[in-house]
Amino acid sequence: MYVPVWPGDPFPLGATWDGKGTNFAIYSENATQVELCLFDSEHLETRVRLEEVSNYVWHGYLPGIAPGQRYGFRVYGPYQPEEGLRFNPHKLLIDPYAKAIDGIVLYSEEIFGYPLDGEKLDLVEEDTDDAHLIPKAVVVDSTFDWEGDTLLCTPEHDTIIYEMHVKGFTQLHPHVPQELRGTFAGLGNPAAIAYLQSLGITAVELMPVHHFLTYPGHLVKAGLTNYWGYDSICYFAPYFNYCATHNPEAQVREFKSMVKALHAGGIEVILDVVYNHTGEGNHLGPTLSLRGIDNPTYYRLVEDDPRYYMDFTGCGNSLNVSHPQVLKLIMDSLRYWVTEMHVDGFRFDLASALARELYEVDSLAAFFDIIHQDPVLSSVKLIAEPWDIADGGYQVGKFPLLWSEWNGKYRDTVRDYWRGLDGNLAEFAYRLTGSSDLYELNGRRPSASINFVTAHDGFTLNDLVSYNEKHNEANGEENRDGESYNRSWNCGEEGATDDPEILELRQRQRRNFLATLFLSQGVPMMVSGDEMGRTQKGNNNVYCQDNHLSWLDWDLSKDGKALLDFTRRLIYFRRQHPVFRRRKWFQGQAIHGSQVSDLGWYTPDGEEVSEEQWHDGTSKEITVFINGEEIPAKGQHGERLMDDSFLMFFNAHHEPVEFMIPEGLSQREWVVIMDTTQPNFVEDGAVYQGHASAMVESRSLVMLQRR
Repeated sequence: MYVPVWPGDPFPLGATWDGKGTNFAIYSENATQVELCLFDSEHLETRVRLEEVSNYVWHGYLPGIAPGQRYGFRVYGPYQPEEGLRFNPHKLLIDPYAKAIDGIVLYSEEIFGYPLDGEKLDLVEEDTDDAHLIPKAVVVDSTFDWEGDTLLCTPEHDTIIYEMHVKGFTQLHPHVPQELRGTFAGLGNPAAIAYLQSLGITAVELMPVHHFLTYPGHLVKAGLTNYWGYDSICYFAPYFNYCATHNPEAQVREFKSMVKALHAGGIEVILDVVYNHTGEGNHLGPTLSLRGIDNPTYYRLVEDDPRYYMDFTGCGNSLNVSHPQVLKLIMDSLRYWVTEMHVDGFRFDLASALARELYEVDSLAAFFDIIHQDPVLSSVKLIAEPWDIADGGYQVGKFPLLWSEWNGKYRDTVRDYWRGLDGNLAEFAYRLTGSSDLYELNGRRPSASINFVTAHDGFTLNDLVSYNEKHNEANGEENRDGESYNRSWNCGEEGATDDPEILELRQRQRRNFLATLFLSQGVPMMVSGDEMGRTQKGNNNVYCQDNHLSWLDWDLSKDGKALLDFTRRLIYFRRQHPVFRRRKWFQGQAIHGSQVSDLGWYTPDGEEVSEEQWHDGTSKEITVFINGEEIPAKGQHGERLMDDSFLMFFNAHHEPVEFMIPEGLSQREWVVIMDTTQPNFVEDGAVYQGHASAMVESRSLVMLQRR
């Protein structure tokens, strides 16, 4: 079939429909020839050679090609793995700029660029065509009626993040229509949004939604799957299986409709993005996209042996972020999701890998410089997972301005404190007050700290207090996968138990963790299901479990309902009291001319904590005073912020401890409003005045409000 091809334009990359035809453009420095492959409804392929090359961009315009057209690329060049070149025109390649993809990669030997049974492994080119196994990119019509929708721009200090999996959240939801469960449309359904609103969160952080691969290896052979999705193969297209309709032309509209519905409900959308590596894996992985388009351009190769990949991620490869075209790919993708899809921010998986221009992590890397000056991206939420697996990759507290970070030190400190591990109170105090030791010196504010106790990677909150050891046998890796050191405590018995004392302690510990999280300065993040006691039965790495082990169970037990009620009340409480979401750091001294500091630390006997006591390593009890009359920042409209004041008695000791009202705070009445030994906030709580004392149960938190 004859297909007319005009020269077209090198920009923008990908497939761009203008109402009359479609422009195609793809970047490859080392290719010798590029073919655009068009597929009809019968899967018949028509190849069109792209003759025009401008600055390494191969491009052409095809009049009459409209939305719905399926396509791919074949890229020619030398197959010399020992030189880093892995061109193979027998392999159909996915457009890295595709806006929609019509299926998933099907596993078979043909998708590899070399014969799997070859004696020289990947050094010999494989010549079997794989077009029948590779999903096709789809030309899309990007028009959409947003009806005035814009980014919500919720201030960081008011933000409460709910990390969730698109499928797992609604797959069993009884009020989401069956045909929408597990999809973008399901998450945008009124029933799902009503629940999120009732919980009180302000943003959902979606685990990867870029089109991804189930890596062809032991997962496929074991009948498991890449449930989490941390193996992207296209940074512009929504994941095919999260779409209620498998009509690729409707995928983009479905995602946009979800975002618009969440925004209408006052909920921001943050995407968990994986720009540090792709699903093509190491030198023995399949040839699906970037590897076959221009391997040495897109990937970090071992300098003196480019057959192999630098791997800072543990996933087989690392994107070559030091190359201008790779930076452009990432930036184009980020801007697309903001400007075209209206997402409000990003959480960057293994973000330290993005800062490795050579080998060392460099906080002044080009990636950060470009984002800092970008008029679109510099104004959205930017959250780093501030580590990777290579040497020097742990970078908590070292990211530049504009960035918030998953605060791994917060998680570790709070877990250690409530399981009663010896440690210094100073560390706990820093975490409770926003981690100024990590973020203040480089000009950032408490909102730079994304506080979390649990996340998708690791134990759920229920399992954190129910298991000492991981139980990942269902993953088929003989329990070798997943983190072995979890800072967890089973409260006396491993796993499920009928012991009422252990069950009561576990319930109290869950409330301790949640209360600490939402009463800390910084941005709280909770993982979906923790508010209702979700369990993964001790599995701390359910990356491959697309089943009831990972999905939210909405049939709640009595304890699950009680925990949900407590969490809702706790989030509502935080949102009502600006003293727990300050924009600026505590000063620890009197301000506004008052005689009382904005913050105070006291021992159980009411005395100020001494320098020796901060670091003695054995103290597990502390009183925290937060002065609501001494908030230095003004409100959104310039008004002075005023709030109630609070005393918090923290007792992580295994025995009850008597706490005294500090002398300087004894002139007012204090009323108990929370005691984590109780299933919810306290109504008509005890009132204390003068030098009164309160008995605080072992491993519990009591909070008093000044009348």
